[in-house]
Amino acid sequence: MNNKVEKTFFELSGIRRRLILLLFLAGFLTLIFRALYLQSLDKNFLQSKGNATSTRVISLYADRGKITDRNGDILAISSPVESVWANPPNVKINKDQKLELENILKLSSEEVDRKLLNNKKEFIYLKRQISPDDARRLQALKIPGIFFQKEFKRFYPAADVTANLVGFTNLDNIGQEGIELAQNKSLSGKIGSKKVIKDNAGKIVDDLQEVKLPQDGHDIKLSIDSRIQYLTYRELAKSIEIHKAKAGSAIVLDAKTGEILAMANLPSYNPNNLNEGAGPTRNRAVTDVFEPGSTIKPFTVSSALDAGILNPSSLVEVSSGFMKIGSATIHDAHADETKPFMTVSEVIAKSSNVGAARIGLMQTPKNLWSTFNKVGFGMQTGVGFPGEVSGRIRDYKNWGKVDQATISFGHGINLTLLQLAQSYTVFANDGEMKPVTMFKKEETPIGTKVFSKQTVRTMVEMMEQVVEEGTGGNAKIMGYRVAGKTGTAEKIGANGAYEKNKNIGSFIGLAPASNPRIIMAVMIDEPSLGSHYGGAVAAPVFSSVMADVMKILKIPQDIKTQNKVIPQDKGSSKETI
Repeated sequence: MNNKVEKTFFELSGIRRRLILLLFLAGFLTLIFRALYLQSLDKNFLQSKGNATSTRVISLYADRGKITDRNGDILAISSPVESVWANPPNVKINKDQKLELENILKLSSEEVDRKLLNNKKEFIYLKRQISPDDARRLQALKIPGIFFQKEFKRFYPAADVTANLVGFTNLDNIGQEGIELAQNKSLSGKIGSKKVIKDNAGKIVDDLQEVKLPQDGHDIKLSIDSRIQYLTYRELAKSIEIHKAKAGSAIVLDAKTGEILAMANLPSYNPNNLNEGAGPTRNRAVTDVFEPGSTIKPFTVSSALDAGILNPSSLVEVSSGFMKIGSATIHDAHADETKPFMTVSEVIAKSSNVGAARIGLMQTPKNLWSTFNKVGFGMQTGVGFPGEVSGRIRDYKNWGKVDQATISFGHGINLTLLQLAQSYTVFANDGEMKPVTMFKKEETPIGTKVFSKQTVRTMVEMMEQVVEEGTGGNAKIMGYRVAGKTGTAEKIGANGAYEKNKNIGSFIGLAPASNPRIIMAVMIDEPSLGSHYGGAVAAPVFSSVMADVMKILKIPQDIKTQNKVIPQDKGSSKETI
């Protein structure tokens, strides 16, 4: 009996052994077939999934180039900062850590929950460009799944003083306005990259050494002089405040090279903090047009002088300040009923609309239009600033008598302040108009001949009388001869009609008049307190800024007996409209 039981046991054990052996063999065969299947038919899929979870390409950011003034002073520079990002599925955060994170990043509890809870994304920004102190505080919390990325934040030392000129970048360091936009490609450089292996927590565990080095952006040197820019901005702001004006712009130009030494606009904004009441970001001096008014008259008169139609002492009928052309009436703002005639010099000095209209009508429409065209009216300056407009002057073939008469004293034409400033380079260079630039130049550029040398010298003498005896008395500078022209024009409304009590006062001048080195153009938009004439609201800005510019640039005085500067006009300046 015992032998039978023992025999049965050993027989069962043999079957059992074979069964187990077969099971192991089947398992091995299954693994072999599975391995072959995965390495052949599903190879690409597995590799892509493996790379997606372990291999990453990290961007290596290029340092954006600096923007400096002509002397190397920084106007825009990039500073390294940290940005905070998270891999939501891997974030493990307790209540205290969450509260601290909200305080450091200034995020609401709802914002943090929305970004981190039930979010299957592997990458999401919590906050871009935080301060180094905040980054250190957050790193000390050691929250799994939250990481830091080095970036660069743009900083503008001059803030609102150069904002409309320099512009700003967005969070990704891409230029959005001004020079930052115009020169974005050069400033940006090229982003680099490298491949790394990360673990499930997002930490780099190996560097694959496949590195593409970033190329830093190029530095840009502007023609701007920070000292002159500040002076211009400060004095422009004073005039706007005194006269309760809507806005204003001013340009200081090197008369010989065409370099822009200052370009200020108000209202402005702080590009370092665009979230706090940012004002208009456009550069009004190149994007906004206005009717220049009487600042055009020197070109009308120069055109007639150059054609030999008149000379400075020629008498022009001004009809005691009134002139009718069909149903239209042209008048001088302060007509003198006792004076039916003026010399050409007096027409400029006293800024007579009637006199300018008469002189304009003495010329052919084509000749007058050609003069305006040669000095750049109706076309962009080519300065390369984003949003620059061309202004407008109608073709002479479409002019009637009234059009020709009014264009002669600056109505029916619109232009930018930069166009006006450039046009006056003809009076500083013996009749040659210079190209303008925002970048520092080492050589004097070749210009375009517009008037003869004699015509220009005659006109500069006439414009000196504007300052000495005419409407521009507030533009005088102690120790220097100044030539210039005031302008006042009513604004045109949305319906195309002139708006009463809405004016633009302007002044443009050059100094020293004996050998013009600097040109300055000033425009005050809608002065509402006191006088609205250019001689009262814009000429004082010219005087204050240019007096310091002469000292900064060490330009010698050109008169021994210094002028007595007339106090700022309180409303008595007799500028024509």
